[in-house]
Amino acid sequence: MPTVSDDGTLAGQIVRGAETHGTVEIVFDGPRGSRRATVAELVADAERVAGGLQARGVGPGDVVAVQLGSVYEGAVAQAAVALCGAVLLPVVLIYGPRELGFILRQSGAVALVLPGEVKGRRHAATVLGALERPPSLRTVVVVGSTAGVDGAIAFDDLNGALARPTLRPDQRALLVYTSGTTADPKGVQHSHRTLLGEIFSPILQRRLRQLALFPAGHVAGLLGLMRILVHGWPTVVLETWDPGRAAALVDEFALTYGVGAPVQLAGLLDQQARGAATLATLEEFMTGAANVPPALISRAERAGLPAYRCYGSSEHPTISTGVRNDPLTKRANTDGRIIAGSEIRLVDDEGNDVPDGAEGEIASRGPELFLGYTDPALDRDAFLPGRWFRTGDVGRLDGDGYLTITDRKKDIIIRGGENISSKEVEDVLAEHPAVLDVAAVGLPDERMGERVCAVVVLGTGQSLDLDQVREHFAASGLAKQKTPERVEVVTELPRTPAGKVQKYLLRRELTQPR
Repeated sequence: MPTVSDDGTLAGQIVRGAETHGTVEIVFDGPRGSRRATVAELVADAERVAGGLQARGVGPGDVVAVQLGSVYEGAVAQAAVALCGAVLLPVVLIYGPRELGFILRQSGAVALVLPGEVKGRRHAATVLGALERPPSLRTVVVVGSTAGVDGAIAFDDLNGALARPTLRPDQRALLVYTSGTTADPKGVQHSHRTLLGEIFSPILQRRLRQLALFPAGHVAGLLGLMRILVHGWPTVVLETWDPGRAAALVDEFALTYGVGAPVQLAGLLDQQARGAATLATLEEFMTGAANVPPALISRAERAGLPAYRCYGSSEHPTISTGVRNDPLTKRANTDGRIIAGSEIRLVDDEGNDVPDGAEGEIASRGPELFLGYTDPALDRDAFLPGRWFRTGDVGRLDGDGYLTITDRKKDIIIRGGENISSKEVEDVLAEHPAVLDVAAVGLPDERMGERVCAVVVLGTGQSLDLDQVREHFAASGLAKQKTPERVEVVTELPRTPAGKVQKYLLRRELTQPR
């Protein structure tokens, strides 16, 4: 593999990747079929599009928003923004006028690339027709039909000769908005140096054939694409999550590595259990971006698939990870060791280190740590002296150096003055045979302050009531006060594109008058 020192910019590394790994093939699979392209072909198309953006005045420092799914054109557009030296702003496809309008205004984006249609519905015309375009937005590019979008440029007409920009490693290269487990998204800024710190981190140092599942608008999806282009990993990119299709692709292309949210790992295992796929070539699966129940990792182990947890965020993409050779107890119950080059502290509310073995808020720093938020006011509370980033996550380190995330600071249920870890409740519920998916939230209570509510998705033909939940928790040995006092059965949990449960939506729904 090349090293970051070969060129300290994303554009330079993409060009080098095309020269070194040009024949490596990428497959983009979606409901309309598959499209195959080599790394060299994709980068050549990206250079053409980058030249077209330059011809329309886009250059270093300009923000370009790309709201496209995990499709070929989306990968080309994201690479093109990097090649012309602009600041890439990936936007998840599900965002409508309200979310997109906020992001465009706050970011000062000068260009927007989006699809004409999504699943047969007009997207560009509908979304842009419902928002007031900010003055900064000069250029709108539409993939597909431009009908109904005044002044839009067709993506296929975006052609030009690329003039290689002069860039510095510490220039801003990426702006991504947090995925929204709270109502207010934050703009996270990364430089070429911080992105390459992640792309060249020692998480995986061997050749692999991967199944890519994270959405293009999420930081994990963007970093996954850049790893493909820079390192030349043969990859199958799934446009829309479909467990049956994903499992079939693993077998068809003999894929060796998977990465995705816990719900996606569970979906693959379901397909294997039904006999619809073997997953025989899949050597490991890294999962994160949401709570990972230990029971899921144990289930994967029984199915012959070594799986492990990882931990990171948009601000610090990878802080810790397991590896396939870790003992099962570590892979199931911890989020792995801190990756080389990064470091953490566990601190109390005042920012002081907690005693060894105690839980504390995770403060992190390392080469891939972000520059700061677009709203500088948010930085005041985000950093401790020495640029230690306060993640808002609570965790502990064991004697072997493995990190375990125990909760979110803002996600603790406070019942009768006692803090209850929602994750601890969720992990116990996930072990119940009837439960497929679960979220624990605190609901207001006049006497206790909050009470524990379990929101569960059940397997086909399964049922679960409060008495059964009480029996299950009593058998688990968990403190009685952590037992849910309300159970709600739903067909699915509201999630961000990255797979995180949007608990604020659950709380809003569960506290509305009925």
